[in-house]
Amino acid sequence: MSESSGRDVVARLRTVRAEIDRSIRDSGRKPGDVTLIAVSKTYFAEAILPVLEDGQRFFGENRVQESQSKWPELKARFPDVELHLIGPLQSNKAKEAVALFDVIETVDRPSIAEALSKEFTKTERRPKLYVQINTGEEAQKAGVLPVEADDFLKRCRDDWHLPIEGLMCIPPVDEPPSPHFALLRKIAERHGIKTLSMGMSADFEAAIQVGATHIRVGSAIFGQRH
Repeated sequence: MSESSGRDVVARLRTVRAEIDRSIRDSGRKPGDVTLIAVSKTYFAEAILPVLEDGQRFFGENRVQESQSKWPELKARFPDVELHLIGPLQSNKAKEAVALFDVIETVDRPSIAEALSKEFTKTERRPKLYVQINTGEEAQKAGVLPVEADDFLKRCRDDWHLPIEGLMCIPPVDEPPSPHFALLRKIAERHGIKTLSMGMSADFEAAIQVGATHIRVGSAIFGQRH
């Protein structure tokens, strides 16, 4: 990446941060209530480095294998990074995911919960776990259906002994996002869950208004994806 391209990425990052701060103020929330997750999926390490050097420490990736190719070295240089898996997890990748990621946001079915539970018995690493809720009940999208969320969350705790710390959702692109964010918050409140990962580049302002604690922004920071 050229020096000028690196400056462009940092400028976009700072613009996003300013927009987040403004949304926090407009919503009557406190500074620091919302964490920005820079979604670095598909971007090479050289594109991520300027963002790291500007102080960003929370990142999201979609695929375990892609993350393994770039993040071990980056995390060695920046050990305070918190790396989130925000894409689907396959059961046979549970070991690798637990070893690399600090947060797994896409616990969405019994086979994944069982695989993570088994892996936790073999290692001392304990990534934070979020359950993904398919608030729009879209057939093509991962996530637990809202009507099944209460039972799944209970099973995660009682059957698989997994400490679920958050919920995540991705609203349908053709519907207003706020009702979906409100539904996620309602499910979280029933279970005493405080962490809500919701909101992306196009709708994070609405997510902050509803109570998001984490928002996931990629192209608005890094530019068009490869």
